Amino acid sequence: MAKKSVTARQHKRERMVEQYAAKREELKKAGNWAALDELPKNSSPVRLKNRCQLTGRPKGYVRYFGISRVALRDMALNGKIPGLKKASW
Repeated sequence: MAKKSVTARQHKRERMVEQYAAKREELKKAGNWAALDELPKNSSPVRLKNRCQLTGRPKGYVRYFGISRVALRDMALNGKIPGLKKASW
């Protein structure tokens, strides 16, 4: 489980990206790089990191489900994800 401060920071960045998305796009089209540089650095989508929605784990992120491989395995073994089962051959 990730620290609360790390997940809170990530949520703050997500909110800032949403808030400044239109303004960023407008400044990019106009080519106003000086004004773009004045915006908060955390409002850039590049600074976002894919994290597990349940645990906040940054590594082993499965994009299709939005959770980490560890959480995905636990949920699959408990039958919480319909149609997903452990493979064996």
